[in-house]
Amino acid sequence: MKRSGSADLPLHGGHVPRWLSERMAKLGLAISESIIMEYGKTEILRRLSDPFWFQSFGAVLGMDWHSSGITTSVMGALKRAINPHSKEFGIYICGGKGKYSRQTPDELIKIGERTGLDANHLVHCSKLSAKVDNTAIQDGFQLYLHNFILSDTGEWTVVQQGMRDDTGTARRYHWHSSSFNSFVEEPHTGICGTSQGEILNLVAHEAIQSQNGILKITAENPDRMMNEIQQLIMPHHHEVRSENIDLRRLGSILWLAHDTDVKNFEELLMLEGLGPRTLQSLALVSEVVHGTPSRFKDPARFSFAHGGKDGHPFPVPTKVYDETIDTLRTAIDKAKIGSTDKQQAIKALTNVAQRAEKDFIPRDNVEEFIEKERKDSWKYGGKTVFGDSEQPVGADSKKQRKKGVQLRLF
Repeated sequence: MKRSGSADLPLHGGHVPRWLSERMAKLGLAISESIIMEYGKTEILRRLSDPFWFQSFGAVLGMDWHSSGITTSVMGALKRAINPHSKEFGIYICGGKGKYSRQTPDELIKIGERTGLDANHLVHCSKLSAKVDNTAIQDGFQLYLHNFILSDTGEWTVVQQGMRDDTGTARRYHWHSSSFNSFVEEPHTGICGTSQGEILNLVAHEAIQSQNGILKITAENPDRMMNEIQQLIMPHHHEVRSENIDLRRLGSILWLAHDTDVKNFEELLMLEGLGPRTLQSLALVSEVVHGTPSRFKDPARFSFAHGGKDGHPFPVPTKVYDETIDTLRTAIDKAKIGSTDKQQAIKALTNVAQRAEKDFIPRDNVEEFIEKERKDSWKYGGKTVFGDSEQPVGADSKKQRKKGVQLRLF
């Protein structure tokens, strides 16, 4: 098995307002299409099976950076956005939360009729992955969400989530069809959650001799399991703190966006005209598209692209969000007709920031930057589930716009 991570996901209630869900679908589509164009449809399936990337992706879309709500909201937005383009992309998303999860077999049968894929086999894979995580691994989490994502070549990824009301936590399970040989022997690419003590895991390698031709239960100490994987411990506190992020990586992004003349970098010339705040968001979006797996160990960093719907680390800057979508969408459309300059410039944001990291010495004052973002939120169309950001009393809007955000992270 290749387990890629674990995370403690606090259960969050509430809803995603329409103004955010519509933007999430648009940006999620643009990011997914960029990945497919640059790296292929197999890569988007692999990314979705990576718990660390998935959490970072949700944060850059404006969801609460550490909550279980990322799973439902991200998969719902992707399903709405990608499925109308399934024939073009060769990617289909089935299932969802509650009653929608039970519609997965019917959806797969219809996809099989259109593509010629073996629908019965896919339905079997969908049902068995859910059985394994809901029954075979008896960790106290009951599944309430099941998404089955597949390509027109038959490759698939499963993202499903269970909850425990008594502890107020959720556990997300990731599968990828290319990463395992058997449903009954270490099938997961990642299991995200907090250790709950001893669990029953009949798909552990140690349980093979006890399976007797079908799944049988054996006890496995979760401490041993957790020692074999990389852990992403998601804290219960809602605010973003310095210890939650890689300050060197975040600092180099902010330096690139706010304190550097873009003309100094030949590879970024095609992005002239973008304001520093949009460049900050676009640089983090660029990393979600082009970053390597090791770059997603601190998902909180990606919340500095578009904030969070509950106001952490700051309200969602809708004007910046829209400009980011427009820039990425324009780059994709131009690339389709052979003009890749803007697309390459967006990719270069990641390269320039990573080069800067090597010698970058950040200060531990992220809280000051967050406070500055909150004060300036009204300029960027800041919104949360609680309402719109208001202009501070006595602030001169024209002077504030010219002044911009002053950074002191280095």
